[in-house]
Formats: sequence, C-alpha cells, structure tokens
Amino acid sequence: MNFVIPEADLQPLVEAVVRQTVEQLQADSMLAGDGRIAVLETEAASLIGVKSHTLRDARLRGEITATKIGGRIGYEISEIRAYLARNRQE
Repeated sequence: MNFVIPEADLQPLVEAVVRQTVEQLQADSMLAGDGRIAVLETEAASLIGVKSHTLRDARLRGEITATKIGGRIGYEISEIRAYLARNRQE
C-alpha cells in the first residue's frame, strides 16, 4: 500500500516539527548551557524563578523528583522541564 501526499500538505507538518525541535534545543541550552544534566536545588530554583524553599516544598509534596548528589539535592534538567510543563497554564 503506497500513500502519496502532496508536498504542499506535508510542508506545515514539517515546519511544525522543525519549530518544536528548535524550541526544545533552545530550552536545553538555556537551562544547562555548560552541558550539565543536573543542577543543585538553589540553581534549579533560580532557573525557574522561585525561591529554593518553594522548590523544596514542591519536592516534599512529590510534585518534582530530585536526586541526592554528594549529600545535596539536585534536579535533572529533564525533570525541571517536565515540572514546568505539568504546571503550565494557558
């Protein structure tokens, strides 16, 4: 079974995928431009614009997952992004 889809019909889809990919790459570089995959709690809070105790409280309520890094609390960049997405308001 072969499907033939005109180029004009595919173009909006391709543009949307490329736009989302570029936005994701830009978000990655803004959060951890130095290549780190995790940041400590104070930096994570600063990145998302809240006080560290606000982020700590969210962690204690189970709203965001953290990892213990050398005795300190850290957050994976992907978890910070997922937390923001879960709390997005339109």
